[in-house]
Amino acid sequence: MKKIKAVWELMRLEHGVMIFLAILIGSLIALNGERLPDLKNLILTFFTALFLEASTFALNDYYDLEIDKKNKRKDRPLVRGDLSPKTALIIFFIFFPLGIICSYFVNLECFIIALFTALLAILYDAKMKKIKLIGNFYIAYVMAIPFIFGGVSVIESDLLSFEIQPAIYIIALIAFLAGSGREIMKDVMDFEGDRRSGVKSFPRYIGSHRSNIVAGFFYVFAVVLSFVPFFMRVFGVYYRNFYYLFLVLVTDVLLLFVSFELVFKKRPDMRVCRFLSLIGIFVGLVAFLLGVFVS
Repeated sequence: MKKIKAVWELMRLEHGVMIFLAILIGSLIALNGERLPDLKNLILTFFTALFLEASTFALNDYYDLEIDKKNKRKDRPLVRGDLSPKTALIIFFIFFPLGIICSYFVNLECFIIALFTALLAILYDAKMKKIKLIGNFYIAYVMAIPFIFGGVSVIESDLLSFEIQPAIYIIALIAFLAGSGREIMKDVMDFEGDRRSGVKSFPRYIGSHRSNIVAGFFYVFAVVLSFVPFFMRVFGVYYRNFYYLFLVLVTDVLLLFVSFELVFKKRPDMRVCRFLSLIGIFVGLVAFLLGVFVS
C-alpha cells in the first residue's frame, strides 16, 4: 500500500481527473449541453489527460529532487525515499508516448495541442523551472488549455479548425489568471529553497509581499471575468444562468478572501490561502459544468 500511495503522489493522479473534468466541460460547452461526447471520445481524452499529466509530474519530481529536498517537501515520494528517481523516469517514458498516441486518435486538433503542450512540459521540467518568471505562466497555460482541448475534441470536420464557442475561451482565460495567481503565491512559499538553488522567481526580484499583491490582482481579474458569461448573450447557456452564477459566486468569495489576505496582510497564512484557492478553482469548474446542463 505504501508503494501504491507513493506512485499516486508522484503522478498526482487527482490532477489528471481535474484536467479531464476541464476537458469534459470544454466538450460539453462545444456541444451546447445537448448531448455527451461519444464513449470513444471520452475514453481517449481521459487517458490523454491522465497519461500526459502523470508522466510530466513524474519528470517534474525527477528534475526537482534537489530543490524539493532543500524546501523539505516531505509530500514528495522521491524526497522521502519511497520511490527512486529511476522509477520516475520509467513512468515518464511509458506514459508520455501513450498520452500522445491517445490524442492522435481523437482528431488532428487534439494531437497538435497535446504534442505542443507535452513538449512544452518537457522544456519546463528541464529548463524553464529555473526561471519561474516564465514557468509560472506555463503552469497557468496548462490549467487553461484543457478547456480548449475539450472544445476541439468534438470537432467532426476533416479540416483543421479551432473555431469553438466563445465561452470556452473565456473559461480558459479565467483558469489562466487564477493559475497565474496561484503559482506566484506558491513561489512565495518556496522562496527560501528557490533562492538557495538560484531559481529566478517573482519574490527574488520584487520581494514576497509585492509578489503576493501581484498574485492577489490575478485572482481579482479572474473574479471580474467570471461575471462576463452571465451578462453577455454570446456566451450561450451561461447567459442569465442563475445556477452558474450562484456557484461561481462561491468561487469568487473564496478567491477574493485569498486576495484580501495576500494584499493586506504582511504575513498571510500561505497554506490556508493555497488550500482555499484550490477549493475555489474546483468549485468554479463545477459552476461551469452545472451551467451547461441547467440553464
